[in-house]
Amino acid sequence: MPASTPSPAPPAPTSPAEPDAEGTTDSAQTTSAAPDDTRSTTAASPAAQDPEGEVAGETVGETPGAPRGRGAGARLARLRAWRERYPQAARAVWWATTVLSVVLVYLALLLPVPLTGFEPRMLLRLPGEAVVIAAVLTALPRRPRVMVAALGGAGLAALTVVNLLDMGFGSYLGRGFNLVLDWELLDDARSYLADSLGGTTTALLTAGVLVLVVALFAGMAAAMVRIGTVLGRDAQQSTRATLVAGTVWITCSVLTVQLAGQPLTVHRAAGALNAQTDRVRDTLRDEAAFGKEARADRFGNTPAAQLLPDLRGKDVVFTFIESYGRSAIEDPVMAPGVDRTLASSTAALEKAGYRAKSGWLTSATYGGSSWLGHSTTLSGLWIDNQQRYRTVMASDHLSLTKAFRKTGAWDTVGVMPGVQKGWPEQKYYGLDKVYNAFQLGYQGPKFSWSTMPDQYALEAYQRLVHGKQRDKPLMSEIILTSSHQPWAPIPKMVGWDQLGDGSVFGPIEKAGRRAGDVIADTTASREEYGKSIQYSVTALTQWLERYGTDDTVLVFLGDHQPISRVSGTHASRDVPVSIVAKDPKVLDRIAGWGWTDGLRPAHGAPVWKMSAFRDRFLLAYGSTPHPSGG
Repeated sequence: MPASTPSPAPPAPTSPAEPDAEGTTDSAQTTSAAPDDTRSTTAASPAAQDPEGEVAGETVGETPGAPRGRGAGARLARLRAWRERYPQAARAVWWATTVLSVVLVYLALLLPVPLTGFEPRMLLRLPGEAVVIAAVLTALPRRPRVMVAALGGAGLAALTVVNLLDMGFGSYLGRGFNLVLDWELLDDARSYLADSLGGTTTALLTAGVLVLVVALFAGMAAAMVRIGTVLGRDAQQSTRATLVAGTVWITCSVLTVQLAGQPLTVHRAAGALNAQTDRVRDTLRDEAAFGKEARADRFGNTPAAQLLPDLRGKDVVFTFIESYGRSAIEDPVMAPGVDRTLASSTAALEKAGYRAKSGWLTSATYGGSSWLGHSTTLSGLWIDNQQRYRTVMASDHLSLTKAFRKTGAWDTVGVMPGVQKGWPEQKYYGLDKVYNAFQLGYQGPKFSWSTMPDQYALEAYQRLVHGKQRDKPLMSEIILTSSHQPWAPIPKMVGWDQLGDGSVFGPIEKAGRRAGDVIADTTASREEYGKSIQYSVTALTQWLERYGTDDTVLVFLGDHQPISRVSGTHASRDVPVSIVAKDPKVLDRIAGWGWTDGLRPAHGAPVWKMSAFRDRFLLAYGSTPHPSGG
C-alpha cells in the first residue's frame, strides 16, 4: 500500500445522457446535469466525484467528502486510476451492471409464472409496479432514495422467494404456497430428496438454495439501489420518462392491448401480494370455522351395537395406493398398461370367486400430502391443509377405522411401511397396533422414497397379522408406497415363496432406473408412473387371490393424483375406489351406488367428494346415525 494517496485528476465532464465510466452516483457529474439537493455541497470532493465512493458512502451512511481512512482512500485511488486507464472497460462494466439490475427487477416483477406449460412469451409484459418504483425513486432525495431502494429490494426479494415457492407448490401439489401452514412441508421435501437422490446430493442442493436466497436478497437490494442512482442522475429526464411509461401502461391496460396473444400490461407483484394476504386471512378464519365443523359428527353418539352390523364377522382391509389417480386409467400414455392390469386382475379375482365394484372419489389433495387424502376418506371431513389435519387428529371425531374398534367386534391394525418415526395419529385412527417401516422385518434395499416393495409389505402383513389365528375378525389399514414419486427404481413381482427377508430385491433395485434419470424427465416420469401403478395393483390383487378368504372384504383406492408433470396441468383430482368381496351380500349393500362392475371404474361412474365416503360406507353397512356436537 502506498504511503500516501495521490491527488486524483478531476474526471472528464459527462453529459446527463451518457454517464462517466462507472456512473453509479448522483453527484459524480458536471453542473450541466439536472440539479440535486445534495450535489452543490459535494461536487468538489474527490470522493464525491468518484462513483464508487458515492455508492460506498450511501451504503454505509458516510457523508460524501468526509475524511476517510488511508485504506479506503487507497482503494478509491486505485479504482479511479483503473477507471481513467481503462475508460471503455469501466463504461462496459457500468452498463452491464445497470442492465443486469434492470433485468433482475423486471423478472421479479413478472412472477409468479406457471412452471408447467411455461413459454418465453409470458415474459413479454409491462409490469405496472415498475412505473410506481421509478416514480418513487425519482421523487426522493439521494439519501432517502438509497434507503427506500435497499429496503424495497429486500422486500421484492422476499416476495420473489414466496412466488418461487408458490410456483413449486402449484406444479407439485396443485395449489399455492400458504405462508401460515406450509413452511413445515419444506422439511418433508428435503427428506423426499434425500430418499430419492441421496443425503450428500440433498445437502449440497440445500446449501446451494440457501446461498442463492442470500444472494437474491443482496443482489435485489443492490439492483434497486443501482436503478435509483441512475434515475437520480437526471431527475427531470427520469420524471418525463416515468410519465411517458405510466401513460403507455394505462393506455395499453384500458385498451387491453395484447402481444403474442397475451395482455401487454400486468401487475403480478401486486396481485401476488394480495393473493398471499387473502390466503393468510382465509387460513386464520378457517381455523375457527373448521373446529366447529369437526365437533359435529353424524355418528358421534352412535352406540357400538349400531355401528357396521352388516360387516360383523368379516376381515375388512382398507388399502391406499400411493398416487393412484384417474390419469392412470384415462391418460393415453399410462392408461393402456394400467387398464390391461386392471382387466387381468379383475378376471383373476373372478376366477378366485371375488367380485368388485368401482367408482370415483375427488381427493382433498393433489400431487402429494397423502395424509390429507387418508384422513379425508376416513374422517368424513374435507381436510385439505395441515391446519385442518392437526385439528382433526386432536379431536374426538369418529374415524371410519375407529368405528370398527368402537364396536369391540374387531381387532384393528395398521401397516405403514412409509412411517419411519413416531406416529401419534394411531390414536385417532383407533388402531390397536401399527407396524412401521422398521417392524416388518425387511432387509432389502430401499426403492428411492419407498422403504420396501408393496409385495413384501403385503407378505409381511400376512405373516405377522392376517395369517394368524385370532378370536376376532380383523380390520386393517394398509398404506402402499411403491408408486410414490419419483417412480424409479420400480420393484418387480417375484415368487411369493421367494420373498424371505426382502434381500431378493437387491439385484432388481440395482438394475432399475435411477431417480435422477427420471425425476426431471416428463416422458420418463409418465411411463414409469404407469408401471408403478401396475405393480402396486398386481401385488395387492395377487395377495387377495393367494390369502383372501370367504370373509375378506378389500376396499382400496388412491390417495391423490400424481404431480401435474405426470397428470397434466388441467387434470381432475379424482381417484379410483374399489370394493372387492366373495360374499355377494357385501356388494349388494352398495348396489344403489351406481358403481361399475370390476376394478376399472367407467368414465361416467359416480364421482363423490372423498369426504362423503365415510358416511356412505357406514350407512350402507347398517350403521344408525346419532349426531353429536354442532
